[in-house]
Amino acid sequence: MDATNTEIDNHAPESAARQENVVRILDAAERVFRQYGYSKTTVADIAKELGMSTANIYRFFGSKVEIHQALCSRMLNASYEMALHCAALPVSAEERLREYAMGQYRFTVETMLDSEKVHEMVIIAIERDWHVIDQYIDRLQSVVRDIIADGMAAGEFKPGDAELAARCFGAATSSLHHPQLVSQCIGKGNRAMPEELIDFAIRALRA
Repeated sequence: MDATNTEIDNHAPESAARQENVVRILDAAERVFRQYGYSKTTVADIAKELGMSTANIYRFFGSKVEIHQALCSRMLNASYEMALHCAALPVSAEERLREYAMGQYRFTVETMLDSEKVHEMVIIAIERDWHVIDQYIDRLQSVVRDIIADGMAAGEFKPGDAELAARCFGAATSSLHHPQLVSQCIGKGNRAMPEELIDFAIRALRA
C-alpha cells in the first residue's frame, strides 16, 4: 500500500489494519529520524512524511517516545531472531558461537551505527529505557547459554556452569555488540579485531 498522501484506512479488518498502520508509522518514523535525528523530529514531521494528520498518528501511539520505543523493540527483536537462527544452524557449537558473535557485530554496525542520527536514537534508548535493553540482554544470554551447553555436552567445551559461561562470554565480547563500545572501538588499530576477540572468548570455554 502506498503510504504517500493517504489517511489511515478505517475499513479493513481491525487487527490486520491496525498492524499495517503501525508498521507504516514506524517505517515513516525511522525515515524521518534518520534524516533529521530523533531530538529534532516531531510527531507532526512523521505525520507529514505519511501525508496524514497528526491526530491519526495519536490513534496508534500516545507520543514520540512510544514511537521510539516501538522502533527500538523492532530493532532488538530482529537481533534476537538472528541469534535464534544462529543457534539453530546444523554446525558445531563453536561455529554457532562464532556466527552469533560476528552476526551481532555486523548487525550493530549496519543497523545501529549507519549514521550519526540513528546512533543518537540508539543512545537515547540505552539511557532512557535500560530495563528494556536489560531484558534483551537476558534473552540473548539464554541463546548463548544453550549453545554453550550443547558444546559442553558434545565435549567441545570444558564442562561447567553454562549460565555463568554465557554471562562471561557476553561480557568478553560486549565491545562487539554494545553500540557505544562498537562506535568507540571500530577502526582503532590498538583494539582487538572482532575475530580475535571471539577466538579469545572461545579458547576460554575450552580451557
